[in-house]
Amino acid sequence: MRLISKTLIFLLSTLVLLSSTTYSIYQGPQNPIKSATFVSESFEVGPGSIVNKAFLDIQFPRGHVGVKSFDAELVDEEGNSVPLYDTYLHHFFAIKYFVKANMSKDGHDPFEGFIFKRNEGMCNSYILPHYWGLGTESRGTTSKIPDPFAVEHGNPAYIPPGYQEKWLLNIMGIDTRGAKDKKGCTECRCDRFNLPKDFYNVTMGIDGKPLSTNYKGGIFCCHDGLQCKLKKGAKAPSRKLSLRYKITWVEWDEHQIPLKFYILDSTDRVRKNGTSTIHDCQAEYTIMTNGGSDYHVQKANIPMEKGGYLIYGTAHMHAGAVNATLYGQDGRTLCTSTPKYGTGKEPGNEEGYNVGMSVCYPKPGSVKINDGETLTVESRYESGFLTGVMGQMYIYVAEKLPQEKITPQNNSPLLM
Repeated sequence: MRLISKTLIFLLSTLVLLSSTTYSIYQGPQNPIKSATFVSESFEVGPGSIVNKAFLDIQFPRGHVGVKSFDAELVDEEGNSVPLYDTYLHHFFAIKYFVKANMSKDGHDPFEGFIFKRNEGMCNSYILPHYWGLGTESRGTTSKIPDPFAVEHGNPAYIPPGYQEKWLLNIMGIDTRGAKDKKGCTECRCDRFNLPKDFYNVTMGIDGKPLSTNYKGGIFCCHDGLQCKLKKGAKAPSRKLSLRYKITWVEWDEHQIPLKFYILDSTDRVRKNGTSTIHDCQAEYTIMTNGGSDYHVQKANIPMEKGGYLIYGTAHMHAGAVNATLYGQDGRTLCTSTPKYGTGKEPGNEEGYNVGMSVCYPKPGSVKINDGETLTVESRYESGFLTGVMGQMYIYVAEKLPQEKITPQNNSPLLM
């Protein structure tokens, strides 16, 4: 894992899919799975408002643990699920950091002295650093990891001396009640917001330079506190929302097999500088209207320094998505993730919204990524003007599998 800068950290912040069958090849001693549901600090939303909040030192399983799942959704003060057509969950990110024990906060920088630890993905600097994070699809996308695999955290050997491991949540929501153009607001189209007159002069883009006036939409037009344009006379009460998240985990022991988590971005502009590989992830992109094709395809070829066995795969995409596919260097399909669109009004089935992404669970050991192999990430959207879309593959990779031993009694393989 690589250290990441705190700068701008919150601006972003199979085989062909067989089925959502979860494979388990574990036959060792049982380690009880623990479960807890937590609720973040609340934040206030009003008609058309954008919130982009960071909450430090969130509740998270303590000690040396193996996380099995992390699921989240927006809820109101009574704990009711909030429908996407009221408040659109653009994303939540769970990000790990280390902080000195008993360090007092006297300065104005809330992140002073923090050491952030990113996932294993190759994106540059602060781009896509999280370990868990989805958007509108979060309710309908399973995050369950099969036994005996888990995502290891809290290992004292990896925590700098004198520091503590902690977690933060970055939550971005767009309240579209009363908005003139709900879809445009959820895509963060710049002309759908009441932007300050000097917006393009004072807003920095992903490259750290002033945002170009050619920037049509995306997260940089969805700053905390900005406002969607509302219909004349639109009114709705302000209210407080929170992120409710459920984590399952096991206490770490010798029977758990650690997974490495990679985010592979279809906008990664990979290039070589001598013997070094330079990654330049954009995290989002705009699709211009193209009358000559039914689909827009965005792809990146990403070399993997270390390989392993694919255990889980899914994608993070927005409305208009068709699918995302991960290919091996030889062209074989490793995983395809497809969106599910809602057909009703109830939370989790909101009509027209991407309410879930399919998940790949290849049989452990059946899909191997070789060291140094170049993978291709391809995200496919419907053709038409879309802003701020994303196409990222989330994969969990094991560097080893449970060992096979031959029992002297019957010479049959026994998975350990």
